[in-house]
Amino acid sequence: MVRDRDVQMFDNRAPTYERGVRGRLHQEIVSRSAMLALAWSGSPRRVLDVGCGTGLLLRQLATQLPEADELTGVDAAPAMVEQARTCPAAQAASGDAGGAGDPRLTFLNGSAEALPFPADAFDLVVSTTSFDHWADQRSGLTECRRVLAPGGLLVLTDLFSPWLAPTLAGSRRDRARTPLRATKLLAAVGFRSICWHRHYGVIVRSVTASG
Repeated sequence: MVRDRDVQMFDNRAPTYERGVRGRLHQEIVSRSAMLALAWSGSPRRVLDVGCGTGLLLRQLATQLPEADELTGVDAAPAMVEQARTCPAAQAASGDAGGAGDPRLTFLNGSAEALPFPADAFDLVVSTTSFDHWADQRSGLTECRRVLAPGGLLVLTDLFSPWLAPTLAGSRRDRARTPLRATKLLAAVGFRSICWHRHYGVIVRSVTASG
């Protein structure tokens, strides 16, 4: 299955995910996503990162949201979750010289299609370069909508461009890789106030939507 292949790929990359050229690119995309989320969501108290990887985005938000109560990450790749939990930078997020870590940061193994949280649990749901790997994008977005509190914000950053239309064949034929496809999918599961934002280059874009 594509899902199993993608999970294994990220498991393999987990120890070095934030290093090298690809790591720097990921950090830039994550930083821009964090800035967009803060600009559009105000001061959320409960934050969820779906496809959190090594926890980089939540570590950044932890330093910028001192009033937040919960910063939770979910990822399908167990090695990514383990990396997020043990990363020294995650411990430094709390400013605790003893390395106890920020108690607001929590990382769990799980999929976008079956988020282990009750309805209306979060004020902000973010996902950065994970959406394209979800096994069932519609189910994943339905779950994001379910756990998002009324008036909450979704920030989704990934490969979204008309230039990617030729790739919508074969194993990727069901992917929402263009803004048009993604907009229709977001609206179909109940999101509103859908707004697109330039993000990185001509292919990586962000979309914000309210619950």
